[in-house]
Amino acid sequence: MEQAQLVDEYGYVKDGKVFLSGYLSYPDRQIGEVKRTEQEALDYFKNRFTIAENKVNQLEQEVEEAQNKGSYLTKLVQLRKKLVSFDAIGNFVPLLNRLDAQEEVLIDLIRKNQLKNLEIKRALLAEAESIADSSDWKDTADKLQEVKSKWIKTGPVDKDLDATIETRFTEALDGFFQRRREFFNEQNKVIQERLDKYESLIQQADRAVRSVYEADRSRPFKRDQTDPEAIERAAIAEERYMKALTEAYHLIRNLNNEWKEVGEVPIKKSGKILKRFRRSTKTVFDKYNLARGIQPKVRIDPRVEQQMKMADEAERLAKQSNITAAADRAKELLNQWKEIKIPFKLVDKQVSDRFRAACDKIFELNYLERVITRKYPAFELKSRSEQLRTKIREMEYLIRREKSDLALAMSNVDSMGRNEEMDKMIMGKINTQKRKIAMKEVILTEFNKELSQY
Repeated sequence: MEQAQLVDEYGYVKDGKVFLSGYLSYPDRQIGEVKRTEQEALDYFKNRFTIAENKVNQLEQEVEEAQNKGSYLTKLVQLRKKLVSFDAIGNFVPLLNRLDAQEEVLIDLIRKNQLKNLEIKRALLAEAESIADSSDWKDTADKLQEVKSKWIKTGPVDKDLDATIETRFTEALDGFFQRRREFFNEQNKVIQERLDKYESLIQQADRAVRSVYEADRSRPFKRDQTDPEAIERAAIAEERYMKALTEAYHLIRNLNNEWKEVGEVPIKKSGKILKRFRRSTKTVFDKYNLARGIQPKVRIDPRVEQQMKMADEAERLAKQSNITAAADRAKELLNQWKEIKIPFKLVDKQVSDRFRAACDKIFELNYLERVITRKYPAFELKSRSEQLRTKIREMEYLIRREKSDLALAMSNVDSMGRNEEMDKMIMGKINTQKRKIAMKEVILTEFNKELSQY
């Protein structure tokens, strides 16, 4: 130090070079060179010490404000390494002491968090292991996915315990999903075997149909009633046809019984293969019934039959003079109708349309009667022709008003931003409004027709 040209409390200049004085276990270290004057060089590096102070201040503030404080431990360690090699002149010891103190706080906090995380992960592990042996594939898979999501969101645990608990958790989940894969692989194998069996039955049914068609083609289109040989050939062909048809009929009945025993397959595939099978079976049954003069009874699903009766009742109610009572009963029928659950392919659209139209008519007539009762207290004293004119006038007004409301609703729909769900809801309301207007116009036509008879 005796040869130093310029000395500061924490550094000095010597032989045109700037040095930081040693501190703690770190020796003196060259941090720069004199470019112009020794004092300027010394001042430059003393000013740079402010950068080091700001870095420590900033880290302490970030830790103070952070929720996940433990994540700053790595950043703190990196900052300490930078400080001991940072080119500046100043008292680094207090800065390093502050970092040491902050590190102790963070390590303690991390340790506490790891214990808390360990407790959470042990609970999640216990939950996973308790259901991992289940065969309720869908619900259990959903629950395990939820547990896994919570596991991922939970922070780390002590490294000595992390590998063990992670291994157990992974084994529990992998074990379940492996068993599920094996189960569904076996299910897919069973389903494929069933599909193959269904395909075999369809091919047998198709062959039976072809045998009937071939025998049918051998029958003469016209018979020569005067040629004995032609008559005999026709009789032989007819006998051959009936034999083929009878054999096909019995085969199809057996195939039907086998079909019922095969088992379930996915509904997307079952519909297509059943349609193919029924096409062949129907051909054979229809031809057999025709040849034998059998009139097959059409079986109506009891639920469809119940709806047919309800539609008949609703149509009778629409003609009833006491329309208020009819409306009350129609509401009951509507509730009953909703409770009848019929597969889509069995729904009789004609019956549904009849029922809806009858109910619409009842409710429109009931609404009209309420309007007239309110506006014309002496309505019952009028002649029938005057009553009809009053009803026509009021119904025309209601139609004009509802058409105006509909036009406004349509213009609003065109001008507003929408999404698919909103489109369905709005269009449902608009279609209902259109249907009500259409029924009002039907009723108006009936009123005008009745009035023309007076």
